Amino acid sequence: MKLVLDAEQEDLRAAVRKFLADRAPSERVRAVMDGDPGHDPAVWTGLAGLGVLGLVVPEELGGAGAGHVDRSVVAEELGRALTPVPFLASAVLATDALLALDDDGARAELLPRLAAGELVGTVAVAEHGGEWDRTGGDTTAAERDGRWELTGVKTPVLAGDTADVVLVVARTPDGPGWFAVDAGAAGLARTRLTGLDPTRRVARLEFDGTPARRLATADAAAAVDLVADLAAVALAAEQAGLLQRAMELTVDHAKVRVQFGRPIGSYQAVKHGCADMYSAWELAVSVLRHAAWTADHDRAELPVAAALAQTYIGPAAFTTATGMIQYHGGIGYTWEHDAHLFYKRAKSAEQLLGPPSGHRARLADRIGV
Repeated sequence: MKLVLDAEQEDLRAAVRKFLADRAPSERVRAVMDGDPGHDPAVWTGLAGLGVLGLVVPEELGGAGAGHVDRSVVAEELGRALTPVPFLASAVLATDALLALDDDGARAELLPRLAAGELVGTVAVAEHGGEWDRTGGDTTAAERDGRWELTGVKTPVLAGDTADVVLVVARTPDGPGWFAVDAGAAGLARTRLTGLDPTRRVARLEFDGTPARRLATADAAAAVDLVADLAAVALAAEQAGLLQRAMELTVDHAKVRVQFGRPIGSYQAVKHGCADMYSAWELAVSVLRHAAWTADHDRAELPVAAALAQTYIGPAAFTTATGMIQYHGGIGYTWEHDAHLFYKRAKSAEQLLGPPSGHRARLADRIGV
C-alpha cells in the first residue's frame, strides 16, 4: 500500500491549486454562488483543459487513464477552495456509474463528452431526501412499445437543475435498473432546492412518464453500491481539503489577532485547539489515502475503506469548520468572512451521502461488528 503521493501527483496538486487561486478565488466563488447557473462555466472549461474531469476514464474513451488517488488530489483542491463546479456530480457520480455498468454504447457516447466538459452528468438515486436506495425506491420504469418511461421523484440530486444527462435508478418488473434521461425529456420537472451550502446546488427531479433509455448492466444494485463507495471516497477528499484550509486560515488568524497585548495563538487553549485541528487533518489524510488506494488496487477492501472515510473525515471536517468560526471570534459570524461558507459546506457534505450514524452503522456491518 502506498500512502504518499508521488512527484506527478504533487505536480497535479500544484497545477490545480494555482489554477483555482488564479481563476476561482473567494471573490469569484461568492459571485458565482449568488447567480445562475450556480457554477462557473469558465472554471469548468478550464478544469477540462487541465484534463482533470476524466482522470479515471480510460484513454480510449477520452480520459487520462489515471486513478482514484489522482482524482482525490483534485477533489481535495476543489474542497479547499469551495469551488462551485459540478465535479462531484459529473466527474465522479455520472462517470463512475457509466464505468460500473455494462453498456459499451453509453460509455462510448457519454464518457468522452463528460471528460471534455462538454456535458454535465449526474445520478439520481436518493428519494424523500434520504440515503441512496439500491432498489430504485418508489420510482418505477415501465416498457411500452419497446420504449421505457419513468415515473417518480428523486431528491436530492446534485446539479440536478443543470445537468445535461441524468442517470436514474428505478424499479422495473425484473428488479432495479439504470436509465439515462436527457435534460430536455418530456415529463421531467426540475426544481432547484434551497440547500444549506450555497456553493453546491441540489434539485428535486419529478418524472411523469418521462422517456428514458435503459442501460445494460448485469447487476444494477451492485453498481449502485460501487458508485456510492467511490463517491464516498471522492467526497472525503473534498472534506479533507476543506479541513486543511479551515485549519490554515484559523492558524493564520491566531498569529495576528491580538487580545490583551498578545496574539491569541499564544494562549494555551487556542494552541490546543489548533493542534487538535492539525491532528484531525493528519488522520484524515491517512484515511483518505488508504481509501483512494483501495479504489485503485483492492476493490474487495473498498466498502470498508469508503465507510471508514465517511465515518471519520466528515465529522472531523465539520468539527474543524466549527472551531474555525469560534477562533475567529465575532468576525467568524459575519457574512463578509468565508468561515460561514466552510461551515455550511462541511455540514452539507457530512449529510450528503447519508448521516454519520448511517456511515458508522455501515462500517460496523462491513467489518462484522
